[in-house]
Amino acid sequence: MNYTKKIRRFKTRVVNIGEVPLGGDYPVRLQSMTTTDTMDTKATVEQSIRIIESGSDYVRITAPSIKEAKNLEVIKNEIRKCGFKTPLIADIHFTPNAAELAARIVEKVRVNPGNYADKKKFDIIEYTDAQYNEELERISERFTPLVKICKEYGTAMRIGTNHGSLSDRIMSRYGDSPLGMVESALEFLRICEDNNYYDIVLSMKASNPGVMIEAYRLLVEKMILENMNYPLHLGVTEAGDGEDGRIKSALGIGVLLEEGIGDTIRVSLTEEPEFEIPVCKILTKRYLYSDCDEISNPYAAGVINITSQIPVLTEEVDKAGNKNVPVVILSPSEEFLSSVENLKEIGYLYSKTLDKWTIGDVAPDYIYLGSKNIDYKLPGTLVRIYDYEYWQKLYTEDKAESMPLLNVNQFLNTIEFSSKGNFVECEFLDFTEQLKNKIKETEKIILVLKIGVNVTLPDLKKIYGEFRKAGLLCPVVLKYNYSGLSGEEFSVYSATDAGGVFIENNGSGIWLEYNDIKKANTVSFGILQASRRRISKTEYISCPSCGRTLFDLQETTAMIRNATNHLKGVKIAIMGCIVNGPGEMADADYGYVGSGPGKITLYKNKEVVKRNIPSENALAELINLIKENGDWV
Repeated sequence: MNYTKKIRRFKTRVVNIGEVPLGGDYPVRLQSMTTTDTMDTKATVEQSIRIIESGSDYVRITAPSIKEAKNLEVIKNEIRKCGFKTPLIADIHFTPNAAELAARIVEKVRVNPGNYADKKKFDIIEYTDAQYNEELERISERFTPLVKICKEYGTAMRIGTNHGSLSDRIMSRYGDSPLGMVESALEFLRICEDNNYYDIVLSMKASNPGVMIEAYRLLVEKMILENMNYPLHLGVTEAGDGEDGRIKSALGIGVLLEEGIGDTIRVSLTEEPEFEIPVCKILTKRYLYSDCDEISNPYAAGVINITSQIPVLTEEVDKAGNKNVPVVILSPSEEFLSSVENLKEIGYLYSKTLDKWTIGDVAPDYIYLGSKNIDYKLPGTLVRIYDYEYWQKLYTEDKAESMPLLNVNQFLNTIEFSSKGNFVECEFLDFTEQLKNKIKETEKIILVLKIGVNVTLPDLKKIYGEFRKAGLLCPVVLKYNYSGLSGEEFSVYSATDAGGVFIENNGSGIWLEYNDIKKANTVSFGILQASRRRISKTEYISCPSCGRTLFDLQETTAMIRNATNHLKGVKIAIMGCIVNGPGEMADADYGYVGSGPGKITLYKNKEVVKRNIPSENALAELINLIKENGDWV
């Protein structure tokens, strides 16, 4: 099956980064970042080569101080000796002198507006316009030397805003918002333009995909209004590892790529950096681009706020719709259903001794049996769905406890419906006036929208607009078929397709058809978790590591996950250092942050609770902190 989609792309200006130009008609570029100590030349060179050989177009390396910036020249020379011309990017925070040196050595520097010229103190200051302008003049004085060096040496620059490190000045005027993220970047961008320097890439990263998506959309809208077209670097920061990290990244990055936004991407996983590039490839290979002069934006400038998105409430049918969380439906094979023991794979564990079910947090609400039955009784929380004709032949008790699935023809021509609820499966082309009227006049209907893999998210938005215009208030379940894909492709594609709908507060349920039923279940719940529509497990905001990291992030994340993965709904941030600011903890309930060699600082939200705890005691202290706040359930 062909899973590609044709997308209208927002055409940006070309920025030359070494021998690999970015933007314009060039393909979406892929990149990753080393996790080694930048002063360890051998390890950094070896890891850079692994990243390059995995297919990365750029390699980013941290330069936290002047000594690391100086060593970039040694690293670059060694990589070039090995025959690789891949451009290098210096990642800079807090240290303008390191940025100014690095800009003379590598092809691109990344600066964070929130901490390049500011230190975050979480002070709320009411600035007058005059005082605010004085602050901008101070920033210009600090930032202009780097701009001039980049211009002189032909070095590109990424102005990379991070949601967790907005300056106190920005927070005071714009709040902790996508608008604040955009304005933070534009302040620095205007300084560049004042110096006639335009080799700039912009980014709006956040650990919450919803915030990240809205910030980029607003940035594009602002650029259009001001006749700008700078290339965009996409990424969900601190996405974590494994399946959850891939789903979270795909949801944020994929939604924007599908809207034609994005010129380079980085998937931030708490894994070896070369493992990020295959995920990038899966994301980008799906899209065939065409040009457009404008890009549609569903939001008006100045009103972007993730908390303002209120879902349109539908009618309630059984467990679906109204204020209920989105439901999960699975289509298990006949072989899977042959034994009650197999149901433990999807969260339902049966004890023969006790004749009792134990139901996990990640357990589906409905199971599709088609025209076959099973010879054991299911728990009441797992509702059976049968094909309509088979459902009609069931005994009265089974009929009352289950629900039928009707096709459009059956629905239009039947008069017998279930009092519990009825699923009606249809495609876009089925929406005639006759069907719309029948839906409106029939009670207890759940619409199953069968979505082709080539349907784009903008197309889906139009469909939802038509539903509301027609006054259709029945719950809508999104149904996709991903048969034949690899596990990683399935996670990435479904997160983009379905996640892009749920992040907009649309959709009352998800039905993913895939050959691995266990994975179909975990991915379904992962998408709902990443879009913040149904919280079923602990969420980990874990950075991907870099040369600044003060402990083994992969090992530590696994250790914390093993100890806390029963804390449903609790968000724990695991950070190798505090480079992106304590604000990164604002989206988490608890923070575990490297503060020095062998030292950990614990946060409750963005407030420091305990400083410089020996790392061997830090997990126990984290658990105690969670217990003290009543979240250890």
